[in-house]
Amino acid sequence: MSRVFIKKLLSFAVSIIIGLVIWSLPPPEGITTQGMHMFAIFVFTIIGVILRPVPIGTFAFIGLVLTTASKTLTFEQAFSGFVHPIVWLIVIAFFISRGFIKTGLGERIAYVIMRYLGRSTLGMGYGMVLTDLILAPAIPSVTARAGGIIYPIVNSLSRAFGSEPYSHPRRLGSYLMKVTFQGSVITSGMFLTSMAGNPLIADIAKGVGVNITWGGWALAASVPGLVCLLLIPLFLYKVYPPEVKETPDAKSFAMSKLKEMGPIHHQEWIMIFSFIFLVTLWILGPYIEMKAVTAALIGLVILLLTAVLSWDDVTKEKGAWSTLMWFATLIMMATYLNKLGLTTWFSGWVQGNVQGLHWASAFVVISLLYYFSHYFFASIVAHIGSMYSAFLVLSIALGVPSMVAALTLAFFSNLMGGLTHYACGPAPIYFGSGYVKITDWWKLGLFISIINITIYFTVGSAWWHLLGLF
Repeated sequence: MSRVFIKKLLSFAVSIIIGLVIWSLPPPEGITTQGMHMFAIFVFTIIGVILRPVPIGTFAFIGLVLTTASKTLTFEQAFSGFVHPIVWLIVIAFFISRGFIKTGLGERIAYVIMRYLGRSTLGMGYGMVLTDLILAPAIPSVTARAGGIIYPIVNSLSRAFGSEPYSHPRRLGSYLMKVTFQGSVITSGMFLTSMAGNPLIADIAKGVGVNITWGGWALAASVPGLVCLLLIPLFLYKVYPPEVKETPDAKSFAMSKLKEMGPIHHQEWIMIFSFIFLVTLWILGPYIEMKAVTAALIGLVILLLTAVLSWDDVTKEKGAWSTLMWFATLIMMATYLNKLGLTTWFSGWVQGNVQGLHWASAFVVISLLYYFSHYFFASIVAHIGSMYSAFLVLSIALGVPSMVAALTLAFFSNLMGGLTHYACGPAPIYFGSGYVKITDWWKLGLFISIINITIYFTVGSAWWHLLGLF
């Protein structure tokens, strides 16, 4: 047997053994046997997804089948993730990206960016992060913003430099993908209107007497957020460096390519107007009561009716359908971990173990547990809905200044989206591009999380003290 086959067999065995051990454990008080079995299947699936003895979609499908075959959930419950709005918003983002590539508009935009920012890869990374920051206050869906707008441009930019997912990914694409994704979780936490879950946070906080305004949120997040946006691209440039660092000929190369492409073509104009219309719907969504996924569906229909995309283009977009399988499965599992009482039990366990600590020490523990418990969630909004209120009330009861507690947990609710390849809406899109290996994704996600947390606890605390929040 080959070494590769043996490695895959061992990976499969590890996943099964750990899953069986958890399955056989007696459930702690407050957790049902069904909840314990759901947790076992979830851990089995996550370990399999990380070790990858088979493709991610295949392993997720195994977990899905186990969920219903073991009667842990009914068939309808097991497949409920496939109707989740965020799942389809992610899938449609892949199709929109295909429209940018097929029409050549993505390539044209990439060359324009290269013309002005293309002297260095680091400069391009900062340029894309700045673009996201400018868009963030106006687009309340980080999936729509980072996945539907920024991702197609970064994808085209990478390919323009000859960096393909399965051919020279580290030349440029891996770095840009990781930088723009990690930048998006920072920008999503900098404004009340830059992530769908942020208004929910403000509403929950108001219910316990903490009034978070748009300006107050933005002011408190501004300094630590900007410091993170300045440091993370540089950190990745050092620890996950692109092979191409300096591109002194990029400007002349881009200009020659733009000249070669000629004026904007008919299909590109259709793509431009369709995309502007789609972004307008995303911006106006909260005011006209239209969900981001509905706007995305309208945009996709326009692209299909105008023949920018054909139905064959949709069916052949393997990345979209593969992501649909594994992300829908994980989001279903995470949802039922919450419904079956795992998060309630965890909140109670935390409360029982921080009693008696000084409020500052207790809050550090609470914040970190809130943050890293996101390894067990596939939706930031679901995490907020199940744990934000309990952890906020507990923090205030322990003596943490109420505004500091509310805002810190609010910012962490966004930053924790950078941990895994399923932690938030844009994650499956960027990971699905194929530029970043799963081991690198998790490792870098952890390192960057530690940097972000440190900045918010140090620079952030000093800034909030200066603002008079405590």
